[in-house]
Amino acid sequence: MTPTGIEFLASFVRTGRLHGIGIGSTLDEAGRAVRHRFVDVVDEGGESLRRDHGFVELYFNPVPGGGWVMSGGSIELHRLAPGHGAAQEWARTTGVGFPRHVAWETLRAELARVPGTPELTVGDQGGFLEHRAAASGVSVIVVDDEEEERGCHPGHGDVWSVSLWGPVPAR
Repeated sequence: MTPTGIEFLASFVRTGRLHGIGIGSTLDEAGRAVRHRFVDVVDEGGESLRRDHGFVELYFNPVPGGGWVMSGGSIELHRLAPGHGAAQEWARTTGVGFPRHVAWETLRAELARVPGTPELTVGDQGGFLEHRAAASGVSVIVVDDEEEERGCHPGHGDVWSVSLWGPVPAR
């Protein structure tokens, strides 16, 4: 059964894995796991590569001897709010459908429903709250400005982004 966007996000928060890849995955592994159009952007010094799939971005660092290894990633849910078809295109190529807006309450309920959710610590990010799962290396950024209303951008209580961070494990 194909997961919904909410189930997909909850799995990502629990495991730190996105379509089976995570910190330490190679560029080739990412290409096999995420079969969606992309643009690769390498910084001027060749020290980082960003694979931009639209509202999903994967970050890579070079490895000695050549190649790239995944160092992080981000699901930029705020890019879905304008409703320009990014979610529909992602659903066609990956099988995972996302709504225009994702309420933190909905994601939190899904996290509570399935065992194995790591402990979340909350920090203030100036108009946003960061719910950080240190065990999986994932942060959920939630709009915390009560004046923000849903529309062409997430409103109060909506998830802005979900990001993977952490040190690259030895391979």
